[in-house]
Amino acid sequence: MKSVAASTILGIGHYVPSKVVTNDDLAKLMSTSDEWIQQRTGIKERRYIEHSGIGASDLALPAVKMALEHAGLASEKDVDAIVFATLSPDHNFPGSGCFLGHKLGLPGVPALDVRNQCSGFLYGLSIADAWVRGGVYRHVLLVGAEVHSTGIELADRGRDVAVLFGDGAGAAIIGPATDPDQGLRSIKLHADGSGAKDLWLEAPASAYVPRLTKEMMDEGKHFPAMNGKQVFRWATEKMPEVSRAVLEEAKISAGDIDLFVPHQANLRINQLVCQKLGIPESKAVANIEKYGNTTAATIPLGLSEAWREGRCRRGSNVLMAAFGSGYTWGAAVLKL
Repeated sequence: MKSVAASTILGIGHYVPSKVVTNDDLAKLMSTSDEWIQQRTGIKERRYIEHSGIGASDLALPAVKMALEHAGLASEKDVDAIVFATLSPDHNFPGSGCFLGHKLGLPGVPALDVRNQCSGFLYGLSIADAWVRGGVYRHVLLVGAEVHSTGIELADRGRDVAVLFGDGAGAAIIGPATDPDQGLRSIKLHADGSGAKDLWLEAPASAYVPRLTKEMMDEGKHFPAMNGKQVFRWATEKMPEVSRAVLEEAKISAGDIDLFVPHQANLRINQLVCQKLGIPESKAVANIEKYGNTTAATIPLGLSEAWREGRCRRGSNVLMAAFGSGYTWGAAVLKL
């Protein structure tokens, strides 16, 4: 295949489970309240899988089918590679991309899992863009999907983390841009491991022998832990910083942005980021009140909903930005 000038999103889709879990539902399990959660996060409810046995690749499947339909493509003949971003894979190994490829009926199609947590979709977008522009693959299926509900501690000890997360999936078809004015204009990625333990899951871990013990479980080390103040400080500094960098490289201003799709970790973070960038909140996606933090799924889920609501269209300038565990962060400017 020949190289191309630019890649773009040809189709976008999303899916969330039907089970709605409100703040009042969580208040029955831990010492919290609807008011407490909303004031600190902006979250009113989130979605959980309906029953055991549903993994990230299962949530991805309907999102992929929506994205393919939007792009006017068929998975059996038009998907050349899969990039699957998740921190909650179906199993520790193999990757969820392999499970998804099998469910889509794509034997032989390469599948790569990306483990960059909240920044996973943007890291995956960078990979897909390079593959398409380099002529390696024509159509790359890029997925962000998470099942958090089976891995959080629904009790007082885990409250600060448990109230944040929900289950969901988003998918995009990345392919050649046909219009010379269209496509991914700039993308920048960063990481700083000095903050790795500010938001992490300690066990099970290959660093320990054995990887998981009863003592670790008694201490709750198999549940995610977060230093919320540090994450907030870093996110509100790095998301505007990297967003300005991609805007500058793309040679457009914040005023030229039609839609801002920030990672949905905390409504207060995104309000402050909008303020620092000079982007009106009316131009920003804010669906955290419905879904909570769906990690790698938040950006494609938000973009898919916005597209279907008529908030963006072909020719729209879209800014995407994320910050998360690692620490990892990034931003991208795309003309749809």
